Amino acid sequence: MSGAGSNRRTLLWLQSGGCGGCTLSLLCAEAPDVLTAFEAAGIEILWHPALSLETGAEVREIIDDILQGRRRLDILCLEGAVMTGPDGTGRFHLMAGTGTPMMEHIRALSERAAHVVAVGSCAAWGGVTAAGDNAAGAVGLAFEGPRPGGLLGGEWRDESGLPVINIPGCPVHPDWVSETLAQLAGGEMTGEDLDDFARPRAITGTLVHHGCSRNEYYEYKASAEKLCEIGCMMENLGCKGTQAAGDCNRRAWNGSGSCITGGYPCIACTEPGFEEPGHPFVETPKVAGIPVGLPTDMPKAWFVALASLSKAATPRRLRENATSDRVRIFPRRRERKP
Repeated sequence: MSGAGSNRRTLLWLQSGGCGGCTLSLLCAEAPDVLTAFEAAGIEILWHPALSLETGAEVREIIDDILQGRRRLDILCLEGAVMTGPDGTGRFHLMAGTGTPMMEHIRALSERAAHVVAVGSCAAWGGVTAAGDNAAGAVGLAFEGPRPGGLLGGEWRDESGLPVINIPGCPVHPDWVSETLAQLAGGEMTGEDLDDFARPRAITGTLVHHGCSRNEYYEYKASAEKLCEIGCMMENLGCKGTQAAGDCNRRAWNGSGSCITGGYPCIACTEPGFEEPGHPFVETPKVAGIPVGLPTDMPKAWFVALASLSKAATPRRLRENATSDRVRIFPRRRERKP
């Protein structure tokens, strides 16, 4: 039990409607690992489903201690969407051994926590769990898709005036979690650090496009036509790296790469509604040959003009390599005249 005078910040991590992939990603944290990162930030884990030994009645006792004020809760993390079905009762997901809907425990704990954090796109806005007709009534903590709402509502604020902090991703990058929690634990998070979706700007201040290994192909609109090819995937293969917030290509996953460097287009998993783009993930919808999803902040006329100019100036090396599964034409040094 944490002492009232302890400088360590306590954390409780719950899982609701989802796959547990954000925890799996968190466990892959490197330099430092998640336990070292939490220790350095002064975070004490009251309970985490994958990191703690307590189960069953022991976990319920921890939760009861928090709700009765016997334990302090500084940070409540939820992974997975809140399940409100059927018909708003929440009885599709009951906390084991209590007979009470999980959403009621989440709501009560949120009122006790100094800060509330939605880990992953499911907890933030419903995510994949809310796809289709959403018979389960899956919602985020403070958003339902791109609209404020969810379990707590868009107007909900913690004791310091902060909203639910949304750490997006499917799954999240482990560093996004550890850095955000460290900022909260240190009392350094302010409203100015969050964007319009209450996501930390440290994550969403850049686009996935920034740092992409295929940027030279993008600049000349030298496009891949199949997944196995190395050209830009925006024009034909549904890549949304120019529209999606995140530093995925600047902050390597598992020490080595990202979705794009692994040969798969960005599906904008940090954005609300990514799970239902209205078309296959690996296809780019077009109108009159122009991609529907244009880069963020770029007017259509500018894109068309620049794309036409870029294609006309595409070096043979890029044009031919773009539709190959490997580099076949290598850069050549320009011969200097004597």
